[in-house]
Amino acid sequence: MKDSNLLSILSQMQSPEREEIELVERAYNYVLKAHEGHSRLSGDPYSVHLVETAKILAELGMSGTTIAAGLLHDVVEDREVTLETIQKEFGKEIAFLVDGVTKLGKVKYRGTDRHNESLRKLFVAISQDIRVLIIKLADRLHNMRTLAHVPKEKQERIATETLEIYSPIAYRLGIRKLNRELEDLAFPYVHKQAYEEIKKLLRQKHHEQAETLEKFLRSVKKALAKEGLVKIRTEYRVKGLFSLYKKLEHKEDLEKVYDLNALRILVEKTEDCYRVLGIIHSLWRPLPGRIKDYIAFPKTNGYQALHTTVFTGDGNIVEVQIKTFDMHNHSEYGIASHVEYKQGRSGRDYETLAWVNSLLPKNEGQDLGIKSISSDVPRWIKDLVAYQASQPKNLNLKEQLKSDFLNRRIFIFSPKGDVVDLPVDSTPIDFAYTIHSYIGDHMVGSKVNGKLVSLDTSLKNGDIVEVMTKEKAKPSQKWLEFVKTSMARRHIRHTLSQMRKV
Repeated sequence: MKDSNLLSILSQMQSPEREEIELVERAYNYVLKAHEGHSRLSGDPYSVHLVETAKILAELGMSGTTIAAGLLHDVVEDREVTLETIQKEFGKEIAFLVDGVTKLGKVKYRGTDRHNESLRKLFVAISQDIRVLIIKLADRLHNMRTLAHVPKEKQERIATETLEIYSPIAYRLGIRKLNRELEDLAFPYVHKQAYEEIKKLLRQKHHEQAETLEKFLRSVKKALAKEGLVKIRTEYRVKGLFSLYKKLEHKEDLEKVYDLNALRILVEKTEDCYRVLGIIHSLWRPLPGRIKDYIAFPKTNGYQALHTTVFTGDGNIVEVQIKTFDMHNHSEYGIASHVEYKQGRSGRDYETLAWVNSLLPKNEGQDLGIKSISSDVPRWIKDLVAYQASQPKNLNLKEQLKSDFLNRRIFIFSPKGDVVDLPVDSTPIDFAYTIHSYIGDHMVGSKVNGKLVSLDTSLKNGDIVEVMTKEKAKPSQKWLEFVKTSMARRHIRHTLSQMRKV
């Protein structure tokens, strides 16, 4: 009979095949022996951490291959088991994943040069196989759940690293389930006083709104049923503590934060989302400027939904989020929801996002015989790998990476309706260089929403930007003071350098 820890992993797996169950069981028995007598700082057997990591991977819908690698992820670093041994016992693919996670284990804040090198390892690992990063995110999540047992002098560093690197990456991959928990677990260690204040505020506000939400929900369900919409699911979404903290940094008044408690409505088809929105707006007046169509214009991490905020008629305001069941699944699990899938019942080939062969020099990766699905690669990762490959090794990447790829983004439109996503506070110059380096280099002016603006103007979500160019125009040194993207800086510096040589 299988023991309870193994059963807890298998019970989370989604329709596993017999070979997957056998593989996970074999990996589980292997790590029990390898980590025998090895304990965590909490005093628990080390195997508890490996089981919890594997359970998180199973909850994310990962395959037996990835779950087995999750169980084995620490044996090379902590138990002196060689990669050759792992490859002999479990095959080349699992050995590759374990090796990737082992390299990511060296990512720590320990000074500028070493930190830069760690970031490179982190992102190169992403470009090689997304499963490496998902295993590392699961590993980090359980470590954050048990951070109280780590020496106090290490807690803030680990939590800060989680907030600045791992949580934003989980968000950009669309894995909100991990992103939210990582943020909220790190929050009290990085911003202790703010955490206590926000927790108190949220508890008080939730108590005040609970009755309004329940009453509003009953009315909404009744209205939808009347129109024949009965195959729906409704639930409350309570805003995460850290998410609220970040929002209050931009909005000083808590009363202007309307999505502390939101009503989520899940339906079967995309057209039903718009039907629900129409029914709600016909009965409750929407708040101007708060209707957001993320179905037509998804967020950069793939999130799709309709958001609206309505007056409930009793003096209260409620945000409503409307999405399909598939959209909700993707918003929770993001790229993890389609990283791996099975093709047929024989052969058991897993197609994964193994992008190294197409995105990096050939000698950087390993040929695992895994087919690449380049169309599923998020653009921000492609851009990052391309950017990284062009940089000298001694360049300080930390702030540029965080600015370009890990911060909030805005959607900017060209006059023809093309969409470009940029970091918050980007300028028309950033927009121009994103379109093409020639356009940026020959830019002389810009119109935003039809009006002439200065080149250092901070763009806002939804702006329509028109770039004016002249053949003889050249970039200015002054532009470097206010552009936000590393792409713009790189092209400006290159052109200025070429001009000085003439």
